[in-house]
Amino acid sequence: MPRLDTLLWLVHAAATLYMVGVIAVVQVVHYPLFARVGPAAFPTYAVAHARRITWVVGGPMLVELATAVWLAFGPLPPGVPAWMAWAGLGAVVALWVSTFFLQVPQHEVLQGGFDPRAHRRLVSSNWLRTVLWGGRGVWVLYLLARAMGREC
Repeated sequence: MPRLDTLLWLVHAAATLYMVGVIAVVQVVHYPLFARVGPAAFPTYAVAHARRITWVVGGPMLVELATAVWLAFGPLPPGVPAWMAWAGLGAVVALWVSTFFLQVPQHEVLQGGFDPRAHRRLVSSNWLRTVLWGGRGVWVLYLLARAMGREC
């Protein structure tokens, strides 16, 4: 039976890698297509999007945050320096800050109707999350390999 700390490392990696995939699809496909919905249908679409996307990302983001906190404050396996766990937690915090202070306000504007300026801000500001989660994906695989005793 796997140890609890091993399971937590794997859960953390899974949540992060899941979010890497989600953010890639959102950035490259989903957000750009907002402009194609049409003005009459857009308010209803935007409200439905906000409700549905929360079900897709809410749990994994919370799991990623909780396990990043655990990694930063918990015992680390040999070969994993503390600064790496703290850097990972810092990136997760930056993702949450970006989400709630950059993207959520644009979604709120868009729920009132399609606004080209809010849409541009949403797409452009979301590159920050795309890059951060992409970097976290690489980071978490590297960290997991170190935790497993593999040199990278």
